[in-house]
Amino acid sequence: MPSLFSVGTYKVFFWSSDGLEPIHVHVCKGVPSENATKFWITKNGGLILAHNKSCIPQSDLNELAQFISAQFFFICSEWKKHFKTDEIKFYC
Repeated sequence: MPSLFSVGTYKVFFWSSDGLEPIHVHVCKGVPSENATKFWITKNGGLILAHNKSCIPQSDLNELAQFISAQFFFICSEWKKHFKTDEIKFYC
């Protein structure tokens, strides 16, 4: 599972098996797990919180969302490289 970057103590990453889903990232503290928080990435570079299974506090979620949104082009580029695709499916 490729780690994209860290934001403070949080890691932002993809699961290697997620390539068939629309583009999204997972966020957690420490070692990535199945209980990581998930953000869908939208066509316009926004985010939709899919779930917050890792129980990240709302204030941290807001900061993470801003940072992740600012990395839209980087995340899209890494998605294409990792999943070996030229096209990206978006949630909306």
